[in-house]
Amino acid sequence: MTELLVVAGEASGDRAGAAVLRRLEGVRAFGLGGPAIGGTGAAIVDDMRAWTAMGIGEAGARAARVLRAWRAVVNAVRARRPRAALLVNYTEFNLRLAPRLRAAGVRVLWYGAPQVWAWRPERARSLRRCVDRLAVMFPFEEDPWRRAGVDAHYVGHPALETTPLDRDAARRALDMTMYAAAVAVLPGSRPHEVRRLLVPMLDAYEQVRSDRASIDARVLVAPSLDRPTRTWVRATCQARHVATFDVDPNLGAMSVLTAFDASLCASGTASLEAALARAVPVVAYRVGVTTELAARTLLRTPYVALPNVLLGRPVFRELLQRDARAARIAEALADALDRRPQLLTACKEVAASLQIAGPPSAHVAQMLAPWLRDRSRAA
Repeated sequence: MTELLVVAGEASGDRAGAAVLRRLEGVRAFGLGGPAIGGTGAAIVDDMRAWTAMGIGEAGARAARVLRAWRAVVNAVRARRPRAALLVNYTEFNLRLAPRLRAAGVRVLWYGAPQVWAWRPERARSLRRCVDRLAVMFPFEEDPWRRAGVDAHYVGHPALETTPLDRDAARRALDMTMYAAAVAVLPGSRPHEVRRLLVPMLDAYEQVRSDRASIDARVLVAPSLDRPTRTWVRATCQARHVATFDVDPNLGAMSVLTAFDASLCASGTASLEAALARAVPVVAYRVGVTTELAARTLLRTPYVALPNVLLGRPVFRELLQRDARAARIAEALADALDRRPQLLTACKEVAASLQIAGPPSAHVAQMLAPWLRDRSRAA
C-alpha cells in the first residue's frame, strides 16, 4: 500500500489534513497530527497537542517536545519511505522538513501557504526550492506565489469544508433560546491566548448584557487546549453564569457559529469562520511585549483579521494589545450588534471572495493523486 506522510501542527491544520486523507483511497498515512488526522486511521508518530497545549511560560519544555516530534517524523520517514508528503501550514517546522523530504525523493505538497503577504516575504524563496506544489487558501495568494516560481494553485479555504447547522438547529445544539441575540466567545486555541483574552471578553459581554434586555452567550472551548486550561475556562465561565461548549475536533467552531449574531474572536481562522457563518466578528488579540515589537517591525499588512485582509478594508473591528480591554471590546460588540444588518453585507462579500467549485480537500487530493500512483517518483 502507498505510504503518505502528513504533517500538521495546529488545530486548523489537523482538520484540513484529515479532510484530504478521507478522500484518498489505497493510501496508508502516517505522521504528525491531532484527533482529526488520527481519527482517519493515520498512524500518529507524535501528537501535536503535546506542545500546542503548552503556555508561553513553558518555552523550554515546548522546544523539547517539538524536537522530539521532529525526530519521530524523521525516523518514520526513514523507516517507511513515503512516496509523497502533505504538509499543512505549520511553517517553521515544515520549512525545515521539506528540504529533507525532497532530498530523499519524496514529492512535497504544501497545503496553506506561509503568509508572506503579512510578514517575512523571504520565505517565498525558501519554499520555491523545497516544494513541488503549493495549495493556497486565499485567492489573492496564487499569482504572487507563481511569480516567485512556485507551482501554486488556489483550492479554497478549509472553512468552506464544514456545512454548518442552520440557526435553529445550532441553537438547539447549544441549548440556547431561539429568539434572544447571542454572542459567541472564541478566546483562542492556545492556553496563553485564552488566559489573556477570556476575562476581558467576558467582562465586555457582561457590560453589553447589562445594557440590553435580552442577550445570551456561549464560550466555545477549543479541543487543542490542555486539561488545566479547559478546567480554568469552565470554572471562570461558571462563576460568570456563562455556559461553555466543547468544539468538535473534526468540525471546528464553524458548525455552530450560525447560532450567533456576533462573536468575540482571537485573531486567526476563528474570525474568518465567524464572518462566513454571519456571526459578525470583533477581533481582539494580545501578545507579549517582545512579540509586539517584532511584529511592528516585520508586519507588512495594515490588517490582522482575515476578513479585513480579504476585503482590503477595515470593516470589522480589530482591538489589539492595549485596546484589547473590556471597555473597548464592549463598545465594539455593541456596535456590531447594532449594525449587524449592514455588516452582514460585508460577511457575504467575504464568502463570495473565497468561492471555488468543489471542496478544498477534493482539489488537494487531486493534486496528490498522480504522485501516489507514480511508482517511479519521476519529476
